[in-house]
Amino acid sequence: MKLSQFKFHLPESLIAHHPAETRDESRLMVLHKKTGQIEHKLFKDVLGYFEEKDVMILNNTKVFPARLYGNKEKTGATIEVFLLRELNKELRLWDVLVDPARKIRVGNKLYFGDDDLLVAEVVDNTTSRGRTIRFLFDGTDEEFRQNIEILGETPLPKYIKRKPTAEDKERYQTIFAKNEGAVAAPTAGLHFSRELLKRLELKGVEFAEVTLHVGLGTFRQVEVEDLTKHKMDSEQIIITQKDADIVNRGIAEKRKVCAVGTTVMRSIESAVSASHTLKPINDWTSKFIFPPYDFSIANCMITNFHTPESTLLMMISAFGGYENVMNAYEVAVKEKYRFYSYGDAMLII
Repeated sequence: MKLSQFKFHLPESLIAHHPAETRDESRLMVLHKKTGQIEHKLFKDVLGYFEEKDVMILNNTKVFPARLYGNKEKTGATIEVFLLRELNKELRLWDVLVDPARKIRVGNKLYFGDDDLLVAEVVDNTTSRGRTIRFLFDGTDEEFRQNIEILGETPLPKYIKRKPTAEDKERYQTIFAKNEGAVAAPTAGLHFSRELLKRLELKGVEFAEVTLHVGLGTFRQVEVEDLTKHKMDSEQIIITQKDADIVNRGIAEKRKVCAVGTTVMRSIESAVSASHTLKPINDWTSKFIFPPYDFSIANCMITNFHTPESTLLMMISAFGGYENVMNAYEVAVKEKYRFYSYGDAMLII
C-alpha cells in the first residue's frame, strides 16, 4: 500500500490537549471487523464486550521525565536535552536529542538545575540532533534517578502545545505502569481506571503484561510513498514465560485475546512461535505492520485515534480492515472524537 492512502482531513481542533476528566469516561467507538458496524459508547462500557477467561494484554512500561532544560557552559545558552535511552548504567551514558543542535558540540559541558544538580559532557554526535552524553555524577543510581525526577519534565508530545502540569505527571502514565524506560505513554492504556480494572477482574477477565519501552519513533513521520521502504526505530520488548502462558491459554480456548494498544500488538507480533503462539522474549523489535498482514495472537484490540499517515493508523488498518478503519475515521471526525495521546478510544472486535 501507499502512504497517500492513509491521508484524511483532521481538524486541528480535534487533537486532544488535555485528558478526559475521568480516565474511563473518554468516548469509545466500537468497530466490528466482520461487518464494519460502528457503535458509540463510553470507555467504561468496554466491560460489556468481555467474558470470563478472555485475556487482555497490557503494556506495563513506565514513562520517565525525559525532557530536561539546562545551560551550556561559558555562553549560558538554554538548551533542551531529551533523554532517549540509557546506554550504560555504570558510565551514565545516554542517547539524547538536543535543541538547538548546531550549538552543542562534542566536549561541551551542560549544566542542569539552579545549583547544577546534574552536569553532563557531550561525548559523541550520533545524528543531526542526536548526541551521546555522559552525566558526571558520583552518587548512587537511586540518587541519580531522583535528580532526573526533580529536573525532568513529563515528555508530552510536541503537538500538545502547552507546558506540562502536575496533573500530567499522573495522567500521562497508565495505572499499571511499573517498568521505567518509555519516553512516550502507551496511550490506549491511559483509559483504564482502577475501578474498571477491578470490575474486569471480578468478571473473570485475565490480564497478561508485556513491556515495550516506547521511543520517539512512535511519532516519526513516514517519508516514503512506498511503505515497504520505511524503516521503524528499534524498541525494547520483554515478555515473560508466565505472561506468554496466559495468552496461549486464551488462544487454545478460543477466547477473546485483546491487545491494549499498538505497542502491545507490535510486541506480541514480534514474538510469534512457529506454532502461532506467543513465546517469551527479551529483545529489540523494529517490526512495521501495515496492510495486508496476517495477525497471529490477538483477535481484538483497543487503540486511540491516530493522526493521518502515521504508522499507528497503518497497523490498525491492517487489523480492522482498510475500508472499515478509514470509514470509522471519517465518522470519528464527523462525530468530533478526540484524537491522539489524550484522545478517545476505539475497540476493534
